[in-house]
Amino acid sequence: MTSASICWALRGGDTFNLPPVGRHGNLPLPIVLVTSAFGQTDLSWRGSAAVGRRRNKTLSSVFTEVAETQPLAVIWRGGRRKRRRKADWDECEEGGKIEASGVKGKVQKEFLSHVSSRRAPHSSSHINMKYILVTGGVISGIGKGIIASSVGTILKSCGLHVTAIKIDPYINIDAGTFSPYEHGEVYVLDDGGEVDLDLGNYERFLDIRLTKNNNLTTGKIYQSVINKERRGDYLGKTVQVVPHITDAIQEWVMTQAKISVDNDNMEPEVCVIELGGTVGDIESMPFVEAFRQFQFKVKRENFCNIHVSLIPQPNTTGEQKTKPTQNSVRELRGLGLCPDLIMCRCTTPLETSVKEKISMFCHVEPTQVICVPDVSSVYKVPLLLEDQGVVSYLCQRLSLPVEMRPTRMLTKWKEMADRSDRLLEHVSIALVGKYTKLSDSYTSVIKALEHSALAINHKLEVKYIDSADLETTTLQAEPVKYHEAWQKLCSSDGVLKKPFLGVCLGMQLAVCEFARNVLGWADANSTEFDPETEHPVVIDMPEHNPGQMGGTMRLGKRRTLFKSGTSVLRKLYGNVEYVEERHRHRFEVNPVLKHHFEEKGLQFTGQDVEGERMEIVELEEHCYFVGVQYHPEFTSRPIKPSPPYFGLLLAAAGKLQSYLTKGCRLSPRDTYSDCSGSSSPEVEISDLKFLTL
Repeated sequence: MTSASICWALRGGDTFNLPPVGRHGNLPLPIVLVTSAFGQTDLSWRGSAAVGRRRNKTLSSVFTEVAETQPLAVIWRGGRRKRRRKADWDECEEGGKIEASGVKGKVQKEFLSHVSSRRAPHSSSHINMKYILVTGGVISGIGKGIIASSVGTILKSCGLHVTAIKIDPYINIDAGTFSPYEHGEVYVLDDGGEVDLDLGNYERFLDIRLTKNNNLTTGKIYQSVINKERRGDYLGKTVQVVPHITDAIQEWVMTQAKISVDNDNMEPEVCVIELGGTVGDIESMPFVEAFRQFQFKVKRENFCNIHVSLIPQPNTTGEQKTKPTQNSVRELRGLGLCPDLIMCRCTTPLETSVKEKISMFCHVEPTQVICVPDVSSVYKVPLLLEDQGVVSYLCQRLSLPVEMRPTRMLTKWKEMADRSDRLLEHVSIALVGKYTKLSDSYTSVIKALEHSALAINHKLEVKYIDSADLETTTLQAEPVKYHEAWQKLCSSDGVLKKPFLGVCLGMQLAVCEFARNVLGWADANSTEFDPETEHPVVIDMPEHNPGQMGGTMRLGKRRTLFKSGTSVLRKLYGNVEYVEERHRHRFEVNPVLKHHFEEKGLQFTGQDVEGERMEIVELEEHCYFVGVQYHPEFTSRPIKPSPPYFGLLLAAAGKLQSYLTKGCRLSPRDTYSDCSGSSSPEVEISDLKFLTL
């Protein structure tokens, strides 16, 4: 708006020009100009961004239409006889009062009731969608997910709305039937999608809510194309990988990129796409070809490629080797994609000579070679990228509407990264599970524990215990392993009563143990393990279609109502009436036996909306004994820890009662910014200011 005027077109072609700057300096907001002859005029914008024209509409209808999309600054002008007079105008700050000169009576009320005063740096309609493709080379598991999440984080801190898509080249429709030993945990989304764990990284870093269509697999694409072929959509054409599969991939990405993932329901402006596997894999060839075509479809200024590669450093020589990266980039170029940024994963920072060598042989500037060494905390990765000019490069390369300002950036992430290095006190948590041999099987659980430990200023120590090692059969077969497992369990933090959190099956087993030891039902069990038990404490409560393995469980976000005002977990949630958390299970506590447990002190403090499913269980007269049927770890965020895990860490550190007594407040030294992950930039966080369009 520094060079373009905003005009009000009156009847007869007469115009009214607004000075572009005015007394408030550069105005980074759209403007609405109103006259008393509104119904007979056209609203038009002259400048770099055409918003459109609205003919013969009432003041109310136009304000309603415009306020839903963008306007935050308003200009009111009086009757037509005064139309050549300079207009008075006021910028509407966030949370401020809307003021306008010349607005009176009924029209004023209509005006004030329809114009939004919410601050928005710019409208997504002003810029084209920007796509950032993240590919990997040399080895899989190199950290593409963390890097993709970090790129999205630094762009979101600039006020941009960011979404993410993960592409997995396997033929499975989704991750629901995967063994945890194959791909780690199955991450569950609000809509019940069972997806790759990398989507958990996106949600945690960006504080967004994704859908199952943000995880694209070969199986989904082929299923979609085959279904179209069966319906006759291709009109008898021979269906091939090119163009039908590649076109379907591009359409999927372009459609999903526009789906809002923020709480403010704004359309994303940047889409970060992670292509799983490594360049050259036969499984990913259709996707690479699709993006080769895609870069020309959306134009160069709207697409860029970040390639993540490994810089090995053999212990024998201690020299950083660039040949694997050279070969990886050469293969990527041979497939039609040219990397704009090469992010080098290494154990130690890149030497200047190594960076220059990569620059020379990979045909990029030295500033386009980014060093991503191993760090003590993943919270440092966005800071590493920002320090090396990634934001500046992407803004220039993709023509993003932001410019650098010499102030601090990413304050929250710096605080978390600094705190993680300063922690002195330790808290020990025993994680008993079925798949503890691979830590990725419980990625979200570990992250939720880390978020909570960081919030209370403690360093987390997790002791993995295979649940099978605690069985008496292990005592007979491998007594050493049996005693080691129990020793780990006994060494976790707690004095006489161990703080306990049971999640999903963990809650079910806790109820079974209570039935055996307190109620005296020696054979109490789950029908999942013993269908013929006389005391079916846990039963199958179907909410699924039998006969199909994938997606057959109670999946996704469900509402849980608190039934007790004295519930510890309710207090940790902020004394709300209900919570909405994600589920993934088939079996539940038998509601018929509920009263037997509550008579002995095991209270079911949370139930579903119908009151048929037991969602939360708490033991009276215990420091912290909580079981939840849902998976709270899926909604934990670095600056907003999950309440059940937060309570567990507080109890383990001996701070729970103090926390509850103080009205659920931490001491000043234990607190840090609890701002939400909204896309709206915060003054103390953003290094960028918005350019007017």
